[in-house]
Amino acid sequence: MDQMTVRIGNQTNCHTPARLPYEFALCHGFDAFEWFSDKGRAGWCEADMGSAERAELRWASQDRGILFSVHAPHAADPTSAEGAAAILRSIHFAGDVGATVVNLHLFPQCGARPFAESLVPLVEAARRAKVRLSLENTPQTSPDHFNAIFEVLSGMPEAREHVGMCLDMGHANLFAGTRNDYVRFVDLLGDHVPVIHWHAHENWGDQDSHLTLFTGPASRDERGLRELVRRLLRRGFCGSVVLEQWPHPPERLITARDRLRQLLKSLWSELQQIPTG
Repeated sequence: MDQMTVRIGNQTNCHTPARLPYEFALCHGFDAFEWFSDKGRAGWCEADMGSAERAELRWASQDRGILFSVHAPHAADPTSAEGAAAILRSIHFAGDVGATVVNLHLFPQCGARPFAESLVPLVEAARRAKVRLSLENTPQTSPDHFNAIFEVLSGMPEAREHVGMCLDMGHANLFAGTRNDYVRFVDLLGDHVPVIHWHAHENWGDQDSHLTLFTGPASRDERGLRELVRRLLRRGFCGSVVLEQWPHPPERLITARDRLRQLLKSLWSELQQIPTG
């Protein structure tokens, strides 16, 4: 690893006008931002923005150095026509605003091969839009599900380098097999699973409460978070970290960003000093 390129940003929220978290990110120097298409929960969706506003966002991304990602609707299953269409809308929006990742949930009940094969036309659309797809773990998905999916994808040249994993640490903390141990969830992922995106939030293992970093278990003991960062850096992670909440006050996001940035810097320096080979 020659250098660390990890960006930290926040996300739209279904209870807040989308421009508010976005303007907050710009105002406070966040270098990543995620647009979450969740209109069904009173939030934002791609249809809310016309061509002029999309062009403005693309310019702002380039001018302000903020890296966009797009979260497809949480129920968008690529094995269904409706779900695939929703993901395509997210891909087209991502291309328009210069985003680099479109995130969607993994649906393990579909089976590894059918799910992977359903991604083929979406991967082609993503390639044209110059974005990658990331598959996110929900509280119901296991490391084995991801190992199986990416085993299939590794044999599909059209998907190679264009599909990765979004690690949702809060969801990993809720998965029955690794409850309250998101580090073990990562340890159970095969080396062939590329983690390219990170949704960062905490919980106490009881519900998907989306607590801001350093306000949940890490407020008492940050060793778990430190080990997670160490493992992700060892895996070559160089994507965006998305703080998936709009806390009150929102300035908690700044504190989380600054503490995580320092943790990343510290562990990166530590890993650089470890002899390789």
